[in-house]
Amino acid sequence: MRSTSITRADLALAVSQAAGLPQAEAWALVGVVLSEISDCLVTGEPVKVSGFGAFVPRQSGKRKGRNPKTGREVAIEPRTVVSFKPSEFSSYT
Repeated sequence: MRSTSITRADLALAVSQAAGLPQAEAWALVGVVLSEISDCLVTGEPVKVSGFGAFVPRQSGKRKGRNPKTGREVAIEPRTVVSFKPSEFSSYT
């Protein structure tokens, strides 16, 4: 898990090795956890994971942007974005 991105496969492999689970069960477990986090964020609920951090959905405001290709100004509509604030914790390794 040295890459800059962590994939579901990376997470499943780490869970499988750490918990001694078969990879199929680790895949299912990772899928359920990520799905639950995603479902909560879609409904606007913040997700706090003790010792890890908090995912908080928030509204971004309407703003002006610029089309990089044409240079024309465009209106960017408000949307929901997710911010993440890591917890202060010591390493679990």
